[in-house]
Amino acid sequence: MINRLIRAIAGTLILLSVLLAMYVSHNWLWFTLFVGANLLQSSITKWCLMEDILRKVFKIKE
Repeated sequence: MINRLIRAIAGTLILLSVLLAMYVSHNWLWFTLFVGANLLQSSITKWCLMEDILRKVFKIKE
């Protein structure tokens, strides 16, 4: 469940930031870069901040 939430949140943030970059300001692409870098970092280190946040919000134990 938590992996699906993380993917849904990351995908939503990327799509939203690309749309904002197209229609508001190209500086929103920095946010896209940030999300992508966090996805890459979590695949390498096997640690994801969003996972920790979701576990605390929904009180999910490992």
